[in-house]
Amino acid sequence: MADFTEWTPRDAAANIAVPAPHDDKYSRGVLGVITGSERYPGAAVLGVEAALRTGVGMVRYLGPAADFVLERRPEAVTVDGEVQAWLIGSGMDDSDSDRASAALAQNVPVVLDGGLIPLLSRARGPVVITPHHGELARLLGVERAEISGDPGQWARASADQLGVTVLLKGHTSYIAGPGVSLSTSLAPTWLATAGAGDALAGILGALVATHRVNDSGELARLAATATVIHGLAAERASGGGPFTVLDLAEAIPAAITTILGRDA
Repeated sequence: MADFTEWTPRDAAANIAVPAPHDDKYSRGVLGVITGSERYPGAAVLGVEAALRTGVGMVRYLGPAADFVLERRPEAVTVDGEVQAWLIGSGMDDSDSDRASAALAQNVPVVLDGGLIPLLSRARGPVVITPHHGELARLLGVERAEISGDPGQWARASADQLGVTVLLKGHTSYIAGPGVSLSTSLAPTWLATAGAGDALAGILGALVATHRVNDSGELARLAATATVIHGLAAERASGGGPFTVLDLAEAIPAAITTILGRDA
């Protein structure tokens, strides 16, 4: 298996943008979000919820589930405009590709999740894809069992083959980008629940929007940081037992406070 370095909360602390006194909602970063669908509107709600709780200046939600998003998070903006990063694809399929293609054509970083991961070749900016084992297997045309048998090696190989950063989700997550191979395994087993990946994508989208990503190595470090936040928030929400993804989202600020405190 490829040689992966464990990414720790101390590593993550250096990759969280803490607002300065002169910052405003625009300088802190604006995340554009195109997620959710008629079948899966909850994916949009969970991703936006997680992004806002991670800390971002603004979320522009431009997907098909705006009513659901605004009911839960009225601070979300549903008007088009400039963004520093995109989160695209959670809870969507290729029937929604037209809406996403215009966003992918912009030269900004993209977190590409769920059913729209196959659109990665349309992106002009740096891309991080966030597949689970089954999604990566479909993308590469192999059996899921092959991915599950050696996920680290497949994360590394797919990043090299596709020319993108790969966050391969699992109890141990593997993150691979150009010259970077990282892993995290902080999440409790109770995290194996529907919607967990939508929240992870939202966390990562917020981190990317609050940084000026200049290289793919930075994108990989932000992806690893997102998995640390996600895992620690899940651990806090769980307390040793089951929890919902909204419970996880609610625990994100405390998880970030813990991470930043560990760097003191």
